[in-house]
Amino acid sequence: MTRIDAKFAALRAENRKAFVAYVMAGDPDYDTSLDIVTGLPGAGVDIIELGMPFTDPMADGPTIQLAGQRALEAGQTLQKTLDMARAFRKGDDETPIVMMGYYNPIYNRGVDRFLEDAKTAGIDGLIVVDLPPEEDEELCIPAQKAGLNFIRLATPTTDDKRLPKVLQNTSGFVYYVSITGITGAAEAQAGDVGPEVARIKDRTDLPVIVGFGIKTPEAAEAIAGVADGAVVGSAIVKQIEEGRPVAEILDYVAGLAAGAHRA
Repeated sequence: MTRIDAKFAALRAENRKAFVAYVMAGDPDYDTSLDIVTGLPGAGVDIIELGMPFTDPMADGPTIQLAGQRALEAGQTLQKTLDMARAFRKGDDETPIVMMGYYNPIYNRGVDRFLEDAKTAGIDGLIVVDLPPEEDEELCIPAQKAGLNFIRLATPTTDDKRLPKVLQNTSGFVYYVSITGITGAAEAQAGDVGPEVARIKDRTDLPVIVGFGIKTPEAAEAIAGVADGAVVGSAIVKQIEEGRPVAEILDYVAGLAAGAHRA
């Protein structure tokens, strides 16, 4: 059982929904980013998604793209992202960390080395948005063998014919993208999301977490109400972009988490 599996088991026992927060590792700089990440569990975050900065983020809107650029310009690397997870683990051995990003940095490091380093650093799962199920032998299967969850994205365009393929080797949870398009581009609507979540849950026992387009505590509550939890990324990253103090950012996150937990 991974930390992700244990977290969802605990949430089910408490009849609570999950709140997942995404931040870009190294944005705006390593030390500030580590302070934010370290503070997330205290703000009510159940699972942390730690973005791996990359030069060509095809699925991300301007907010996340700019966060990646800031991180890279501040000297963030894949190694420093692993170091950040390792530093976090010195004070927290329970909160799951999912690394989210693109395959190129992992490929450049070498899959076997990356998986060994990720496991040692305390990473629990991976979301690699540009590796489809047809490429599972590339990273997904080795990751599962190494004890890491491999989390897949499902979208409004994932029809009933495609869905079984998407779910085939997915573990940890399913990340349902609530809108078509890039991150931060539109607002998620619970009325649209609910039937899609139900359709996915008919095909899998995995939790279904919904992300993209959630910006307020009320939206987090509404979306978590029709799913197993909610993810917020761009709205949090926007707070970082605006240069707000760490305490203020964490207060904002706490409001979002409280919304999801009310569901």
